[in-house]
Amino acid sequence: MRPVGIFGGTFDPVHFGHLRPALEVTENLGLEELRLIPGRVPPHRAAPGAAPEARLQMLRLAVAQQPGFLIDEREMQREGPSFSVDTLRSLRSELGADRPLCLIVGADAFLGLGSWHCWEEIPRLAHIVVTHRPGWELEPHTVAGAEDAIALLDRARLGSREQLASAPAGGVWLEAVTQLEISATDIRRRQRTGRNIRFLLPDAVRRYIDDNGLYGP
Repeated sequence: MRPVGIFGGTFDPVHFGHLRPALEVTENLGLEELRLIPGRVPPHRAAPGAAPEARLQMLRLAVAQQPGFLIDEREMQREGPSFSVDTLRSLRSELGADRPLCLIVGADAFLGLGSWHCWEEIPRLAHIVVTHRPGWELEPHTVAGAEDAIALLDRARLGSREQLASAPAGGVWLEAVTQLEISATDIRRRQRTGRNIRFLLPDAVRRYIDDNGLYGP
């Protein structure tokens, strides 16, 4: 049974730094589909600069032509903070106990796993796929506050991609991807100060931002 990928975020706005790694993970892990799940109320950061509906529409425009990329609106339709554990519980209930689920997170987010709401339940609901730049290695003594994530990696690290499809949850897989040094914060700042944001994000998203006056002064 092929795994289903889960990739969440505020996507404020969505950009190539989100999309390129997502595509590589989908191809490299042989995912049946990748669900992009925009969060309505991010629990670990300030309120997004664009309204939920605008962020959702930008995501639609960004992935409209990409087979296998599906937009999942469940967090947009749920009140309160968009906790990953709630989303995974909902997906597990919907997709069944046997379907392999892969929660895709960046290395920095993974190292902060111990601060997530009900984080201990997450490995029981899904595998965790940690994307990182090529050559990256975790050095525990240089990372403060990452003890929980490091302990999980030590006991649950998978030895092959095939193991992701052989169990529904429980493993941690490190996946090297092309990491583009693009940030939504920088895009918003450039837009606010009148600088060109072309080639940082899909043209359809850029036009939507301009047409709707998003992130302006």
